[in-house]
Amino acid sequence: MKFLKRLFFIVLGIIALLLIVALFVSKDMKASRDIVINKPKSEVFDYIKMLKNQNNYSKWNKLDPNMKSEYRGTDGTVGFVSAWEGNSEVGKGEQEITKIVEGERLETELRFIKPFESKANAIMTTTAIDSAHTKVTWSFDSKMSYPMNIMKLFMDMDKAIGDDFSTGLSNLKAELEK
Repeated sequence: MKFLKRLFFIVLGIIALLLIVALFVSKDMKASRDIVINKPKSEVFDYIKMLKNQNNYSKWNKLDPNMKSEYRGTDGTVGFVSAWEGNSEVGKGEQEITKIVEGERLETELRFIKPFESKANAIMTTTAIDSAHTKVTWSFDSKMSYPMNIMKLFMDMDKAIGDDFSTGLSNLKAELEK
């Protein structure tokens, strides 16, 4: 019985320590990746501003071939919503276009519902390198809630999200340059 009592207090102490440490861990989650695509800026931007096109290049859209998608509004315009529900890797959520700076910037709000509720902002920008080459930057900005932010001590969130962006950008490059 003494052993179980000690074990209980040790586990309780570890949990308390983790909760205290989480108070001091940043809640910010950011990632950004870019790629150069051998196409004119206007062609690249016109493609990425259409959220339905993400089905062709986003890593997440390829994780569940049976994912259910629903669209509301006019694609490529502010207010358009792309919703999804899929397997445990994909979860459930929606993405809404919140701002477009024509030819320059697409801003969306991601609303994750399952497996965890959260919100994030995603931004895709296009920058002309020259008349035939465009740099595309895909970035992500979110906050992790307390005490989930303790996971940042054990995971490199920039690498995890950034690697997915790199895959998506490579897919985008292949799609546009074919």
